[in-house]
Amino acid sequence: MTLQRAPEEVAAGSAAAISLRGVVKRFGDFTAVDGLDLEVPSGVCLGLLGPNGAGKSTTMKMLTAQALPTEGTIEVLGFPVPRESKRARAAMGVVPQQDNLDEELTARENLEVFAHLYRVPRKERRRAVDDALAIAHLTGRQRTKVDDLSGGMRRRLLIARGLVHRPRLVLLDEPTVGLDPQVRAELWGLIDGLRAQGTTVLMSTHYIEEAERLADECALMSHGKVIARGTPAELVAEYAGERVVEHYGPPDRLAEVERLARAAGLPTRRTGPSVSVLKAETIARRWRTGWARTAWDVRPIWKTCSWC
Repeated sequence: MTLQRAPEEVAAGSAAAISLRGVVKRFGDFTAVDGLDLEVPSGVCLGLLGPNGAGKSTTMKMLTAQALPTEGTIEVLGFPVPRESKRARAAMGVVPQQDNLDEELTARENLEVFAHLYRVPRKERRRAVDDALAIAHLTGRQRTKVDDLSGGMRRRLLIARGLVHRPRLVLLDEPTVGLDPQVRAELWGLIDGLRAQGTTVLMSTHYIEEAERLADECALMSHGKVIARGTPAELVAEYAGERVVEHYGPPDRLAEVERLARAAGLPTRRTGPSVSVLKAETIARRWRTGWARTAWDVRPIWKTCSWC
């Protein structure tokens, strides 16, 4: 099942779907977004990737005029935001991170309300709701109250709600955060279907595997800026390498792993009780050439590395 857009809407999607230039957002003394430049071509899925606090959700809120930029310019589907945010919102679908479905209504009633709010013509409304339910695989549960749906069904319904008016652009703010692997895989299939149909998707996430699975391109955000951009494969090769070795142990052992890795010029990442050593494929090359041999004399630390 696909959502059909009018010919003029498809033609209108030939330019950049999203354009941000020099965008800054401050909350008092805190700068959440710091001189952000970002352009999203029409018809692609762009993953906005970064840790919590990188500025992803604030950027999403500015695109929908829920937050106003302190500086800079924003255009969404050719409309300047926030000046023409109502027109931009009418042509885009938004799937928030937080579940804000009406629990007293059925799945179908939730979609009917949004179809009415987004001014889907009355004669087309039933078909639009049917299509959204089919895309979300909820046709069989359309008369079920939201309060009785599982967590995965509710997330699918949130996405269906954002699609019911056949938008040219969909914003997904961390769509699978906190979900179990099976539900996440179901949602990946749903999002991948949008991508295949040529709908422009901007998806914020901090799961690299999600970006690899869904995104045509990724923009890496840190401290409110885009610090790198490319395909998922390009970014993984440049920043993580072909092999990542993960080490577990007490704090003093992890600190020693970090010291040795950095002495050899390898990047590391600390995550809770573990340290990941990136670009570990270079260990063997460096050992064979004798470079940094002294740094790698404590070889038991690298026992998880197949070359050591």
